[in-house]
Amino acid sequence: MRKHQESEININHMRTQLSIVLFALTIQVFAQTNPDEILLKDYQPVSIYNIPQTHVEKAAFPVIDMHSHQYAESEEDLDEWVRNMDAAGIEKSIVLTEAYGEAFDSLVNAYSKYKDRFDIWCGFDYTGYDQPGFPEKAIKELERCVKAGAKGVGELGDKGKGLFYCRPQAWGMHSDDDRMIPLFAKCAELNLPVNIHIAEPKWMYETMDKTNDGLMNAYKWRLDNQEGIVDHEGMIRILDNTLKKNPNTIFVACHLANCSYDLTKVGALLDKYPNFYIDISARYGEFSPTPRTTRAFFIKYQDKIVYGTDMGISMDMYQSTFRVLETADEHFYYKNRYNYHWPMHGLDLPEKVLKKVYHTNAARLTK
Repeated sequence: MRKHQESEININHMRTQLSIVLFALTIQVFAQTNPDEILLKDYQPVSIYNIPQTHVEKAAFPVIDMHSHQYAESEEDLDEWVRNMDAAGIEKSIVLTEAYGEAFDSLVNAYSKYKDRFDIWCGFDYTGYDQPGFPEKAIKELERCVKAGAKGVGELGDKGKGLFYCRPQAWGMHSDDDRMIPLFAKCAELNLPVNIHIAEPKWMYETMDKTNDGLMNAYKWRLDNQEGIVDHEGMIRILDNTLKKNPNTIFVACHLANCSYDLTKVGALLDKYPNFYIDISARYGEFSPTPRTTRAFFIKYQDKIVYGTDMGISMDMYQSTFRVLETADEHFYYKNRYNYHWPMHGLDLPEKVLKKVYHTNAARLTK
């Protein structure tokens, strides 16, 4: 009798739980279909414009991808990556490892199967950056990495609190610090380009309120609430100082130096410094919403811009970038890859510009 009662209690409990789940799902469906209840994070617009839509299978010209990372976690992953590169027209990928020591050596070995398809770049060892003798020790390891196969340095990252992508983090030391001058001078001596990540998109530093038109993505990566952080304008000044102090070192600021919102800022630096270049990786969602301004920028600075992805190894990823650069398509979304609510637009770049951005400029930098 007791077992029968316990069974009934369990069944009633399950029914109650199921009712709660169904009620929650009903509320969720209602919230996503009722305009008054839709949350910004759940907004998934679908274009209804009857306009041309172009699928670009393969890049118009051979491509050097100047911004990737060590995405392959196995030999099978590496094989898949190369197959996708072949299908997409990617001649070579630059792997920004941010690594040194044994970690770097293991990556060189892992990618040696396709050594003609990948250039492996190392990082700086910031160990003891606040101690005497730091530059000499870091340079010694840099030279060792070059002998092991490093073709460049990067990605060096600073969003406002100091250099931190390479380990250990060098909080409080920015790229324009005098301690970095000997390291960059050695890069110039060894013909090593340096990939540097300065700041984040401007929206991440702005107040997270209803006026922030990049709020959908900015809130995820917000920096406005970081105490003591250098703001966006301050980071661009640090980049300016870095270029000024190290005129013989080639710098590639990834993500258009995070100036998609105001290309005149990075344009002024491109005009000012012959040793300065930019890659366009992982900012297609930021620069494609303003196609006429961005197209004019690409044409003006066609000798200083290199292609990059920084978004994995999938075919659809490569093809989304080709669509932005090559076509005149308008008002399309890649919500799962470019996390904004606004639509993207193709730049329809001239062939001459595409060749330089895809290949010529990168070939010159990585020779």
